[in-house]
Amino acid sequence: QMGLRDSIMIAHSFSGEFFGPAQAMHGETFVVDACFLSKTLDENNVVIDIGAAHDALKAVLSPINYSNLDEKPEFTGENTTTEFLTKYIWEHLAKTARAGGLGRPANELHAIRVTLLESHVARAWYEAEL
Repeated sequence: QMGLRDSIMIAHSFSGEFFGPAQAMHGETFVVDACFLSKTLDENNVVIDIGAAHDALKAVLSPINYSNLDEKPEFTGENTTTEFLTKYIWEHLAKTARAGGLGRPANELHAIRVTLLESHVARAWYEAEL
């Protein structure tokens, strides 16, 4: 397995009584972990090209970093919860992997796991096979 870490700072609000005080605009700083899983190493004894994977992670995070997610058209009508964002990031990384953008054919990768650490006590992740 190979993992990378980055971080983002965002602002957002939630709709619905379920969210209590989080219905108001608030900020979050997330630590973002992306883990790429393979059952085997390639001929270079690696899971993926770490540079390509880091570029792919930056490409999905840059447009949302330091932004208000409530103002992003792609999130209209969505509660951009931690869990929602893990899948959103996963989908972008999976698209890059399927296109061969991680330096290894997608059929040689098993899965991707994206974890967002919201605080020292809370985190969420999304993991799925490619």
